[in-house]
Amino acid sequence: MKSLKILIIEDELVTAHDIKETLEKAGHIIIDIARNLSAALTSVRVNTPDIILIDIHLEHSTEDGIDIAQRILALQTIPFIYLTGHSEHPTIARAQQTRPAAYLLKPFRHKELAIQVELTYHNYQVSLASSADPFLSDNLYLPVDQGKGYVKIKKSDVLYMMADRVYVEIYLAGETQKRVFSMNLGYISQFFTTANFYHLSRSLVVNLDHVERIDRGQFYVKGHEHAVSFPEANHKLFLQQFAIIKTPPKRESR
Repeated sequence: MKSLKILIIEDELVTAHDIKETLEKAGHIIIDIARNLSAALTSVRVNTPDIILIDIHLEHSTEDGIDIAQRILALQTIPFIYLTGHSEHPTIARAQQTRPAAYLLKPFRHKELAIQVELTYHNYQVSLASSADPFLSDNLYLPVDQGKGYVKIKKSDVLYMMADRVYVEIYLAGETQKRVFSMNLGYISQFFTTANFYHLSRSLVVNLDHVERIDRGQFYVKGHEHAVSFPEANHKLFLQQFAIIKTPPKRESR
């Protein structure tokens, strides 16, 4: 097993250093111990880990481990293991929505921790090699029913995607009703890599191929009568994405 770069997100420093010592003895590298969201995001950007260990309950952070996992996944896909001393169903159900590679219930044995980390990374690499690449595929299968099933979404049919707290609303060509998925916009939008998907605001991604009309602060998409609003401050940049023909200047009468 190769030496893995590991990020630990844990605000109990005694526990964090205990984990650090265990994994370093197993030959791995702890790139950082983060205690909150800001520190975790900085670590991921500066030195991307191979795997992350995240304590769900962080006493000294305004965000819990699940919130932090969602924010990290919005940046890039990294396998992670949740560490928790709690097994309440609501917490586990919410955690499942972020699709962790594994859970470890505290207290855990040191040998078990090292084995789980190595198995998690190995299984992640195998899944990458054997699965269709969601970044390149024309279709995505998004989780429904808390991950019990998957529904097909054709990327080219997406009209626009809108954030609604921890959910994302996806509007599709040929459908009058929106589809709602339990994931954030930052996470799902990373799989829409072609130039026609434009981030019009932090909460809105639009497929430029389906835009039929643009007014100040709103636009219309094919097959939908209602306008979609966006910040007027972004109007000029939005217009630059299209081949705009401006009204010619009036000729002076002689």
